[in-house]
Amino acid sequence: MTVARPEEVIARLRAEETALRSLGVSRLGLFGSFRRGDAREESDVDLLVEFEPGRKTFDSFMSLGFFLESLLGRRVELVTPESLSPYIGPRILREVQYVAFRG
Repeated sequence: MTVARPEEVIARLRAEETALRSLGVSRLGLFGSFRRGDAREESDVDLLVEFEPGRKTFDSFMSLGFFLESLLGRRVELVTPESLSPYIGPRILREVQYVAFRG
């Protein structure tokens, strides 16, 4: 089932905390059109992901992306804090809504 509202995205991510942690995720945050509530039918889901130390690999990043696309029924755009552009990064960090986790 495809998500349509920010609350649906957040609820699904929280419900899958165990699976997300098994993929090395320490924190996950929603930003972009879904966070702002102006997503359209063709919008992707923008997520900021932080991995546990030593768990961020190409394979874990790709596995997480595939898992999230299946879970949310939409294309997912994953970014890490260290990959944020100095131009758009500050706006993303102000806008992001984290889905708890950590510790």
